[in-house]
Amino acid sequence: MSVLSPRTTLIGILCALGGAATLSINDMAIKFLSGAYPLHEVVLARSVIGMTVLLVMMRGSDGHFGAMRTRQLPLHLARMGCVVMSNVMYFLGLAALPLADAVAIVFVSPLLITAFSVLLLGEKVGPRRWAAVAVGLAGVVVMTRPGAGVVQPAALLVLGSAVFYALMQILTRRMAASESAMTMSFYVQLAFIVVSSAMGLAVGDGRFGAQPDASLAFLLRPWVWPQLADIPAFLATGVSVAIGGLLISQAYRLCAAGLVAPFEYVAMPLAIFWGALIFGQWPDLTAWIGIALICGAGLYTFWRETARKRETAIET
Repeated sequence: MSVLSPRTTLIGILCALGGAATLSINDMAIKFLSGAYPLHEVVLARSVIGMTVLLVMMRGSDGHFGAMRTRQLPLHLARMGCVVMSNVMYFLGLAALPLADAVAIVFVSPLLITAFSVLLLGEKVGPRRWAAVAVGLAGVVVMTRPGAGVVQPAALLVLGSAVFYALMQILTRRMAASESAMTMSFYVQLAFIVVSSAMGLAVGDGRFGAQPDASLAFLLRPWVWPQLADIPAFLATGVSVAIGGLLISQAYRLCAAGLVAPFEYVAMPLAIFWGALIFGQWPDLTAWIGIALICGAGLYTFWRETARKRETAIET
């Protein structure tokens, strides 16, 4: 097992912290915009800005756009589909849920990755990690608030987002040996531009826009010209998703997943902070219980994975 230098480890951790913090700005900005703009407009603006940032980085890194070339187009298409579904379901749920609730439910994705790694990659998972998966899923049940008499559809949308995110990460593992983070980011942004443009052409006239549900209203609202005061929020979505995504990818490239992943959980207190500061939303007791179960189970999973790899390395 290779030993990372302290400097490399520090850079990886700082990239994870910076990436998670930057992506939290994206979540906050999209929730802010979801009350006045349609999803396809927000995603298109975000993707065009993000693609611009990405192309500038490509040009600056190697003097040309070689990262666009790939020999794994079918896997890219599958990964693009998972990313688009994950983001669309997450943003629709985010429009109706408190920011902290949505972020907490999404953090069940590492537990789903554990389960999918067994089913799709043939990896072995011990009883303690399966127990952590069960605890995390119990946290999701708490967050859907079935005791209120009805399960929140928005919470189920975010859970679906976590499922597609986990599948996307499984595909990323398979592609990591041949595809760079820049290449994968380019094809994801391209997918968002194509899908959001098609969605805008299909429903952008607002013929289905009169919806009482916040998620459906965000999906089907008519295209409107952005207000000058909202331009910074649109810019924040595009820049933050481009830079944050690359920082997270760099963190996983430099360090083992078990070391990096726990630092992504800085997004949870930041979600609570943004929710209170921007939207006046503070988690209630039920939300705190769900947050504790999901984040606790996720962090335990990462700790257990790191400990297991260390034991294997000592034995060999």
